Amino acid sequence: MTIHKLEQFYDIRKPVVTVGTFDGVHLGHKAILRRLKERALETQGESVVFTFYPHPRSLLFPNQKLGLLNTVNEKAQLLSVFGVGHLIVFPFTPEFSQMTSCEFIYQILFKTLKTSHLIVGHDHHFGRDRQGDTELLKKCTLSHGFDVERVGELREDGTIVSSTKIRQALEAGEVKLAAKMLGYPYRLSGRVVHGNKVGRRIGFPTANLELSSPEKVLPLSGVYAVNVLIHNRKHAGMLNIGTRPTIDNVNNLSVEVHIFNFKEDIYGQEVTLEFLEYIRAEKKFELIENLQSQLETDKVHITGLIFGN
Repeated sequence: MTIHKLEQFYDIRKPVVTVGTFDGVHLGHKAILRRLKERALETQGESVVFTFYPHPRSLLFPNQKLGLLNTVNEKAQLLSVFGVGHLIVFPFTPEFSQMTSCEFIYQILFKTLKTSHLIVGHDHHFGRDRQGDTELLKKCTLSHGFDVERVGELREDGTIVSSTKIRQALEAGEVKLAAKMLGYPYRLSGRVVHGNKVGRRIGFPTANLELSSPEKVLPLSGVYAVNVLIHNRKHAGMLNIGTRPTIDNVNNLSVEVHIFNFKEDIYGQEVTLEFLEYIRAEKKFELIENLQSQLETDKVHITGLIFGN
């Protein structure tokens, strides 16, 4: 159940709560969620995730562009699949950002949610200017009758898994590393719109995408092996993110995908991309025939990656 206003939250038995942005719902988050569910089971309570929208950093630092790993709906879906009992998506406003750590504990966790047990991550901070940490949590909760448990860090290939590290990996084109830390391939969705049809003329028709969620991280420009999800069916494809320097004389960024062995008309429909592997950087070719030859090479390479032949 997803709740967007605290007045919609009704009394539940022994709420076991975790608080955070949970952008990406990555492997580090899942370690917290596993402990949340275990503790709820141990105490015969119910699990509650308290998260925010918009992302606090986008409101507090509006001049610093923050790409997100999930939309709020994607996050809710991932948490639902994981089996979270209750999801609270709380509006993060300038007024709320001024609430001190202990005010948040008293007003939200104690008075409203009636928390029985709180689970937090290894680097959890909260309250005005992120002044609250695990030690302050424990100090402020002494008089409120619930305890605090901290879940340790999770590492992947020696790196602490975090939303920031995943964003950095995507921006560097390291989509396989991002998938390792997420626990699933990174996804982008978009509506298929009309393009200039150059790909069709050289034997590589593409679906040009108008992204549904421009606030999400756009991986590094270049060519990628991808899965393309259309009507819950998965198709192999190769994606280009960039300015198409061989074809266009302008710097308009485009996202276009060639779907292998696919001839359906999908204009106006929404498709979802799963990023599998970065293939190469975008390149300007002197002749369109050289681009065509490179695309043929890319397709053979990607087919081998996806199908193992």
